[in-house]
Amino acid sequence: MIRIIDTTLRDGEQTASVSFNSSEKVAVAGLLLGELRVDVIETSSARVSEGEGIAFGNICEWASSKGLIDKVEALGFIDGGTSVDWIADRGGRIINILAKGSLNHLTKQLRKTPQEHIGDILTVVDRAQRRGLKANIYLEDWSNGIRYSPEYVFLLVDALKDSPIGRYMLPDTLGVLNPWSTFEYCALMKERYPSLEFDFHAHNDYSLAVANSLAAVKAGITGIHTTVNGLGERCGNTPVAALVAALSDQLGEKTSVDESRLTHVCKYLENISGIRIPENEPIVGENVFTQSSGVHADGDQKAGLYANALLPARFGRERKYALGKMSGKANIAENLDMLGITLNEDQIRLVTQRVVELGDRKEMVSAEDLPFIVADVLKAGPAAEENIRIENYSLMLTMGMKPSAIMKISIDGTEYESSSNGDGQYNAFMKALWKVYDRLGKKHPVLSDYQVSIPPGGKTDALVATTIAWNMDGHEFKTRGIDSDQTSAAIKATVKMLNIINNLNN
Repeated sequence: MIRIIDTTLRDGEQTASVSFNSSEKVAVAGLLLGELRVDVIETSSARVSEGEGIAFGNICEWASSKGLIDKVEALGFIDGGTSVDWIADRGGRIINILAKGSLNHLTKQLRKTPQEHIGDILTVVDRAQRRGLKANIYLEDWSNGIRYSPEYVFLLVDALKDSPIGRYMLPDTLGVLNPWSTFEYCALMKERYPSLEFDFHAHNDYSLAVANSLAAVKAGITGIHTTVNGLGERCGNTPVAALVAALSDQLGEKTSVDESRLTHVCKYLENISGIRIPENEPIVGENVFTQSSGVHADGDQKAGLYANALLPARFGRERKYALGKMSGKANIAENLDMLGITLNEDQIRLVTQRVVELGDRKEMVSAEDLPFIVADVLKAGPAAEENIRIENYSLMLTMGMKPSAIMKISIDGTEYESSSNGDGQYNAFMKALWKVYDRLGKKHPVLSDYQVSIPPGGKTDALVATTIAWNMDGHEFKTRGIDSDQTSAAIKATVKMLNIINNLNN
């Protein structure tokens, strides 16, 4: 069993522009330990700020109430014991001491001798013992240390191995290793110190964090540091989702992590960090379980020929088939089937042609657009009509006052007027819209995501594409609007959504 030590709340917060408040930190700690079930979380750096102290204390209080306090760790420094007291006074039980793992860092940053550094480390370890804390140690810049000054690394560990230090953390601080060097150096540490417990802490500067972590496990390391969505300084750390899947499928190694909760936790961190998950991010990216090629869809239909061990259900996901110029009849058939629409072969061929034509014009086609495309291509009559239209609207933004909206909507031929204030012009428009729906007793979806895409170049008259994700009774779908004005584009996407749910309910 490989231990997963997640450092999202400590190293992950070193991502540029990312900062979590106290309530967010407690919520993430709960998700990581209670839902995702990682083995350990590293939550804080001692002494960095008053807010960090409050957050760490709150996490410790929560963890103690759940019997999980021994799974909570904090980074501390070689400062004579000040970090130890900071952690202990807030209810912590474990300190991860940041020491120098390379001679270069020791002599040029601390300007001390190895013997002086060893003495300083042991002073902190002794203070931790007297305050009832367990101590682990980070050998900062270990990857460069073991490469260029191995005699220093061995001198340091030889002097510490009989002390009450629990785990020795081997960081690739600057992300300089590759899988071959990672295996070599980790194996060297395991061979020389078979009784010590080691973690490996990778950085992703060469996009090798997962590969290097696998190599470390192959060399005998039993603890791997991760962050959610690979958050971390510079290019980030080892992403927990990709690592857990790779350990299972590539090395046959088990972890305590609940794979089915990875998507939920990663999406939550995306929301509070403001760092979007790339659409092609392994396991949790939007497009990971989406097939675009018609050949692939055809092969999946016939015998699951284009599926691998990364089955979407493992991660709380489902297989999708994209629509565009690469679509074949199999893509269209899969999407029609999910929508409950039955067509014959000739009709599917005609719909496929139209989807390919739209894709050639670089227009995005979603599954929710298919009923309208079907109706248009087959001249099916009423289904092609938009039974809900925004007849007109006025949006007002005045400095020092809340934005407001006045709108008139036509629903199945009847017009309704409404107005509202809001936190923004689109928010005001939506509040006015839902007032009408509430009066009519109509159900409506909840907005779950909102993305704006503007072509590069910085032109003020560029077309804006606003893509909105909606959730209706647990079913999620997206609509898109295009306009030179962002709010107008969002309103166009909203009208598409209104017609989709109207057709589903009629």
